[in-house]
Amino acid sequence: MKKKILFICGSMNQTTQMHQIAGWLKDYDQYFSSFFSDGLLGKASDFGLLEFTIMGKKRSDRTLEYLRSHNLQLDIGGFAHAYDLVVTCTDLIVPKHIRSKKMVLVQEGMTEPETVFYHLARNFQWMPRWIAGTATTGLSHAYEKFCVASEGYRDLFIRKGVNPEKIEVTSIPNFDNCEQYLQNDFKYRDYVLVCTSDNRETFIYENRRKNIEKYLEMAGEHQLLFKLHPNENVERAVREIERYAPDSLVLSNGKTEEMIANSRMMIAQFSSTIFVGSALNKPVHCGLYPEVLKSLTPIQNKSAAKKIADVCRQVIDG
Repeated sequence: MKKKILFICGSMNQTTQMHQIAGWLKDYDQYFSSFFSDGLLGKASDFGLLEFTIMGKKRSDRTLEYLRSHNLQLDIGGFAHAYDLVVTCTDLIVPKHIRSKKMVLVQEGMTEPETVFYHLARNFQWMPRWIAGTATTGLSHAYEKFCVASEGYRDLFIRKGVNPEKIEVTSIPNFDNCEQYLQNDFKYRDYVLVCTSDNRETFIYENRRKNIEKYLEMAGEHQLLFKLHPNENVERAVREIERYAPDSLVLSNGKTEEMIANSRMMIAQFSSTIFVGSALNKPVHCGLYPEVLKSLTPIQNKSAAKKIADVCRQVIDG
């Protein structure tokens, strides 16, 4: 019998990464699930209280639509089979029945800054890791291997307390071949791109008016193009931009990577989109010093999915 692998998906970025990795593991029996949890969080999700997360119905439905459109086998919640390996893009939540399985963790993208919640979650075991967001990625220690984007991230995770022997520097799918986005038919060029955040949707304060005014100043005489975060309240964001920067372009859909490729400069906060800008040597204004961003930028090896699949083989057959 073929060994079985469960791929736990989440956002579309996470889902497409899992799908790419699975493409190099077709000799195993594969199943896919949208993200899930047990306990109180599982109940909260069932009652629709976590719509701002990857366990929300809106994002789960998008994930399941994608998986079904590619004719992938589903096992929502991962209870249907005894799995030989679980591959996931986050360990902020690890359900109890998954902890007993061999697991490979794959870095999803940019990790969030280390706030007071990060220090609380790291120093007090009773504090849930998810409260600090992706800043606590890797701190479950529930995995056999952790595939990360770059040597810079390897050093960062080690500093946070991850076992160096568990880390494999593989780069990450969706960010390992950014030069491909230079060939595109996006009609605008030479603008200053602003990739907005979903801070307010995740209950983090943001003074959007103040930020828009700052972006106008940074852009100078150049056109501003706002690409809205997919989780953002589009109607509110468009209304604000039209009021405070009425000559700007505003898009809620389209390939952000191509917009970055055609820009003269990009502005973002803690978003994985800055990896693309950095890899394409664009001036990037974000919450990181330029030299730090360069060290964290995923390796452009064009083979992250295969390298991660090779790690999975070592774990499942080891």
